[in-house]
This record gives sequence, structure tokens and C-alpha cells, in this order.
Amino acid sequence: MRIARFSIDGNVAFGAVEGDGTIESGGLVLDIIKGIPYADFELSGVKVPLDKVRLLPPVLPSKVVAIGRNYAEHAAELGHSIVDDQGRPEIPVTFFKPSTSVIGPGDPIAYPSFSSELHHEAELAVVIGRMCREVPPSRVKDVVLGYTAANDVTARDVQKREKQWARAKGFDTSCPLGPWVETDLDPADLTIQCTVNGEQRQLGRTSDMVRSVAELVAHVSEAMTLLPGDVILTGTPAGVGPLNVGDEVAVTIEGIGTLTNKVIKRG
Repeated sequence: MRIARFSIDGNVAFGAVEGDGTIESGGLVLDIIKGIPYADFELSGVKVPLDKVRLLPPVLPSKVVAIGRNYAEHAAELGHSIVDDQGRPEIPVTFFKPSTSVIGPGDPIAYPSFSSELHHEAELAVVIGRMCREVPPSRVKDVVLGYTAANDVTARDVQKREKQWARAKGFDTSCPLGPWVETDLDPADLTIQCTVNGEQRQLGRTSDMVRSVAELVAHVSEAMTLLPGDVILTGTPAGVGPLNVGDEVAVTIEGIGTLTNKVIKRG
């Protein structure tokens, strides 16, 4: 099931996306959900065309926990290794993006005034469906609501010169999510693609992850309680590159769909 969050006539609701079309081609409708998707819910049978609503970020997370260097080729392109001096796998690089960084499909990415080198990073995002802590890898499926597309937009120059990544990766509009959550999906081997103005920049597969979704959720939940709607970003494949004002960046993930945002000058 594809679950979208949307607004119509000033009201916010969740709906199940139905139809074989796309956001661009049309033909999709939303069956409004009674309740919220983190508990038992029913479809109301009240349907509205998707092109008559405004899609919002599919979730409002209390936190976005992001993983760095989870694709070997991406780590290499930035000059990093994924093993230590003894040849053992490095502990996953973990950082936060605040809830204020989250935007939805079609929302603008505001180029931060303190950066001159903005990069795209296409990622598979895991959406948590229930409160959990210390989840073993074998039980991760029980706590995941589904998956969506993400763009870990990064002020690369700021990341390089500051010891912490909070400003470089946590500025307003730096975490586009969407267009919806796909609940029926195996994340083990999916194509991830990023285009800028229609030109392909990134192309990878989740099977190339250093650590699987199950390993990442287990690792994060070992340290902190995850709440319904929280998001874990699973890293980006090679090919990250610059974004400029006026660019349209699209992240497409097999089995989910396409998340599109335009870069604007920060007002």
C-alpha cells in the first residue's frame, strides 16, 4: 500500500494511493484513511483525485537519523574508507537532521546563504511504524511501516570545514521526503537514481549497501528509542554532485516513485 499525507481545503489527512498513473501523468486517487497509519485503520471509501490535493511530507518525524558512508563507492569518491586500520568494518557514521529540515514533494529547496557548494544525495528512507528500542535485526520488519525516497541535501563546503555536520546537513529544507510511504516493499535490491534537470547523476542499488536496512535499524535503536514516523536515511550511492539555484532534482526509487524538488534562492 502507498500511503500519502496531504492537505485539501485546509485539512490534513492520510490516504491510500490508488491507480496505475504517476504524479506527472495523473490518474491517481486517494482513499482517505480513517485514523492514522501507525495503528489499525480503515479506508473511508471517500476518494479524491491526487491532482486536487497538495502532497505533504509523508511523515512528520520527531527525528531523522542518517547514516553516512554506507556505499563503498560513495565513501571512496569523498576520500573515505569503510574499514579501519585493522581491516575491520567501520562503525556506521550516524548523524541527525532536525524535523525542521523536512519538506515534501514539490516543495522548494532553499539554497543556504552560508554555503556555495550544495550537493544532492539520493537515499532510501526507512519509516518507523511503532515505538521501539533495541530491535534485533530479525525483528526489524515488525517495526517498519514502509519506505520512501529522500534527498540528504548537503552543504558540502560547510561539511568539510566544520567538525560537526549539524549545519551542513541540518539546515531548513535539507531533507526532502516523499512522495509517499510504500508499505509492501523488500528493500534488499532496489534501483536508486538521481537526476538534475533530467540528467542522470546517481545510479545505484540498495544491494550495494555496506549494511542492510535491518542492520541499520538495529544499530540505531540500540542507542535510542524510535517513535512512529521517525525516519532512518540509509546512505547514498556514488555520483553526488552540485545543485544550483533553478535546478530541478529528482530522486527515483524502484517500487516507490519519484521525489522532485526545485532549488531556489533563500529569501
